[in-house]
Amino acid sequence: MKVCIDDKYSKNLILGYDLQRFADGEGGEKTEPATQKKLDDARKEGKVAKSKDLTQAFELVVLFLLLRIFIGYVGERMIGIFSSTIGRMAEFVQVNQAGLSVAAVSSLFINALLEWLMIVWPFFVFGFIITFLVSVYQVGWKISSKTMEPKLSKFNPINGFKRIISKDSLFELVKSVLKVGIMIYIAYTSIVDEANNLFILYDISINQAVSLTGEIIIDVGLKISVVYVVIGLADYLYQRHKFNEEMKMTKQEVKDEYKNTEGDPQIKGRIRQKMREVSQRRMMQDVPKADVVITNPTHLAVAIKYDAEVSKAPVVVAKGEDFLAQKIKEVAKENHIEIVENKPLARMLYHNVDIGSEIPPELYQAVAEVLAMVYHMKNP
Repeated sequence: MKVCIDDKYSKNLILGYDLQRFADGEGGEKTEPATQKKLDDARKEGKVAKSKDLTQAFELVVLFLLLRIFIGYVGERMIGIFSSTIGRMAEFVQVNQAGLSVAAVSSLFINALLEWLMIVWPFFVFGFIITFLVSVYQVGWKISSKTMEPKLSKFNPINGFKRIISKDSLFELVKSVLKVGIMIYIAYTSIVDEANNLFILYDISINQAVSLTGEIIIDVGLKISVVYVVIGLADYLYQRHKFNEEMKMTKQEVKDEYKNTEGDPQIKGRIRQKMREVSQRRMMQDVPKADVVITNPTHLAVAIKYDAEVSKAPVVVAKGEDFLAQKIKEVAKENHIEIVENKPLARMLYHNVDIGSEIPPELYQAVAEVLAMVYHMKNP
């Protein structure tokens, strides 16, 4: 856009500026979806749309489902560990009148720990599997080590303070409070419903007490887990929306990225133009070698050469339309090349045969007739 300013100091002063630069510059509004390159670069940096709540929710579901399935086995093993530990302590005391030694306590602790590991290892394995699967579902499979690389910006107290009081941290705080509130409410209502059963714990055996307590814990845990899954799904959708908004680009950023990856369109256009000019000059140099030029007569021109020792069929050495066709005909006249008007044949050759290629068999007869006529004219 150009603006003309007239004042007493200058006449007809021309100022040129591009309004699009103001709209799409670095400070422009981010309205364009992120390009694949920007998404790939963000992925390499470890920036992805991922919900930790969704992963944790499925971990809880799997945990309590496993407890539901193996509660009897876990309860029996826990009682067994307790009984064996107490029994061995009594044996050590009977053998050693001075009481339990450090070695005895260490032995008891190690044996109890090993037995506990035998109980909990399936939960760890299934927990790892579900965490892996949910993470791959959310962000796909790609390992990036850049998130673990040390960066000085991470130790900047100002940046840390900004993260603490940012909009995202406030959102996470509100979300955490809501989660805790919902879970406390679910746990409270579930336990109140089981209040009558809790009052009989003193009147039943330890096995029954463990079984009843486990059932209550699992029921409460499953209810909380289901609600947590809903919260996790909602958080996952929000994280994806937030990530897509953060990755958006201005129009100028899209243009700059295209220039950096594909090259400046203006430069590429000039390169293509230079290549066309070089190709046309080379083509025009071959026109004097042609046997005949077939024309439309005004719009198209195709130069044909036939050398039986070089090719099996006539070859198109040059072709063009409009201005270039006129140039081909001028060069042909300067070099005494016969020019034959044949509109159908000129169109067929121009649209179906590339420069340097032999003519197709379908056109042998038509071209042969033209060449025969030209040879006869040259050698009557």
